Amino acid sequence: MVQAFQLQDGFGLDHLRINRLEPVAPGPHQVALQVRAVSLNYRDLLVVKGVYSKKLPLPLTICSDGAGEVVETGPGVTRVKKGDRVAALFMQGWISGEPDEAKARTALGAAMPGMLAERAVLHEEGVVAVPDHLSWEEAATLPCTGVTAWNALVDKGRIKSGDSVLIMGTGGVSLFAMQFARMAGARIIATSSSNDKLERLRAMGAGDTINYLENPDWEETVRKLTGGGVDHVIEVGGAGTLSKSVRAARMGGHIYLIGNLAAAGQIEFNPLPAMMKGICIQGIFVGSREMFEEMAKAIAVQKMRPVIDRVFPFAQAPDALRHLESRGHFGKICIRVSG
Repeated sequence: MVQAFQLQDGFGLDHLRINRLEPVAPGPHQVALQVRAVSLNYRDLLVVKGVYSKKLPLPLTICSDGAGEVVETGPGVTRVKKGDRVAALFMQGWISGEPDEAKARTALGAAMPGMLAERAVLHEEGVVAVPDHLSWEEAATLPCTGVTAWNALVDKGRIKSGDSVLIMGTGGVSLFAMQFARMAGARIIATSSSNDKLERLRAMGAGDTINYLENPDWEETVRKLTGGGVDHVIEVGGAGTLSKSVRAARMGGHIYLIGNLAAAGQIEFNPLPAMMKGICIQGIFVGSREMFEEMAKAIAVQKMRPVIDRVFPFAQAPDALRHLESRGHFGKICIRVSG
């Protein structure tokens, strides 16, 4: 029997249960993983609370992002072998090219069972080798958060040395984006509501930092610092900050829509300033296996290490989700599943 954290008969943290399941043998072109670690995304919390969708099939094993060891392979498997260290691809069907609705329906931890279990069976095309220098927890942060930041700045943004990047907050995508920007030789401007966190951001390489509570017109400060605006904006605030991001971006700049964390209220977005500045506003919904593999190569060469806030034991997964909900974290929240 293997243990899995599942939404049993409804939504909400009080409906999470550790269930014991019969282990499933891998079929043709499938692999079985001993899951070692999982990392949390805000989407996981939305799934658990029923905000993401109330039509998901229950019981449902939660969480999209996990890493583990291949312990068994089915007939015909050639991409990986027993003993390989891999992470699960967020969208199992998005190998390369552009996204579409069919690929989006293959995301783990929602329509498909997730990774917060001791064992997971996936198609061989849906796993990616992880860099050897990473711990299991670090490897587990890559599939959603890492690939999202890579897709934005590298795949879509074609970031280069000398570019300027505005990073919002200290969540996983923002910190990955900061690390990729540093790898590219870009200038980083970072915002947070905490001076302690801003100090940590400066230690990580942020050239300029802004406390947006103390400086509510932070977009004007960004414009002054850059002489007209930044090249790239990692937009995780959504409706509550998008207008400010447009003001903070340069003419012809890029804004990557990744999150919707800021309270929107009755805010309406006026597209005219973005149009008049020729700004490209790009929605980013994770990325393909091809992007994941390119990112993994760069991380291996640079020996980059993802930023982890805290690691919870498997039995304390609900506490890990509560910690995520508090938004007090700096980097990724992980759960050690086994080993």
